[in-house]
Amino acid sequence: MIKALMRILLSVAVVYLALCAWLYFSQRSLLYFPTPAIAGVQAQAFELKHDGLTLKGWIVNPGRPRAMIYFGGNGEAVEYNAEIFKEALPDVTVYLLPYRSYSGNPGEVTEANLYRDAIKLYDQIKSRHDSVSTLGRSLGSGVATYLASKRKIDKLILVTPFDSIANVAQEHYPAFPVTFLMTDRYESWRRAPDIKSDVLVLIAGMDEIIPRRNTENLVRHFKAKPKVIMFENAGHNTVSDSDEYDRVIAAFFKQ
Repeated sequence: MIKALMRILLSVAVVYLALCAWLYFSQRSLLYFPTPAIAGVQAQAFELKHDGLTLKGWIVNPGRPRAMIYFGGNGEAVEYNAEIFKEALPDVTVYLLPYRSYSGNPGEVTEANLYRDAIKLYDQIKSRHDSVSTLGRSLGSGVATYLASKRKIDKLILVTPFDSIANVAQEHYPAFPVTFLMTDRYESWRRAPDIKSDVLVLIAGMDEIIPRRNTENLVRHFKAKPKVIMFENAGHNTVSDSDEYDRVIAAFFKQ
């Protein structure tokens, strides 16, 4: 009886460890969902040469004194936002740069690489504008927060943000030690105290991806309390569907 129980426990332990190993080695395929290239984007193309790669993106409303860099979600084709920003922010030049391996761009998408590309893009465009702001949505909020902690950012807009990807993943996989397995952690809460930008946080009231407590924990770590707006009836992927979303962002730029 004892031997049989031990064999069962050993089998359970082996399966559990195998699942942990699968989560570890598959984590990036579970986190990033590269989008295919889209033809006919109605915006000015530009290139960012970095690490021996040529990353292609788009510029909306070129030549404005103020600029904004947009960082999208983990399965978002950022070029779809070209027309939206053209109308919502006509006085702001918006840079849309797909992540590595997204929209036909070369390279591997990792946390470190996204941070490096964000810094490179900022440094490339800063001299062309009086100020640079950034908007990060979901995964992109981690990149935008990093950039705002390392460079002078005028306005920081975070849409459905989190304290860290590791904490969010732990919520989705509570039976596994995810916080110890994660390689790309996006620990925005650690960087929030270093940010001096004006900060706007947009929350989806029915967010099914980012638990509210993870967003609230991030907000608590800013030294100056961010402006927080709740879209009560919106989900994680529908928060930008209403006209109010565009109006809120435009009004924040006018402050």
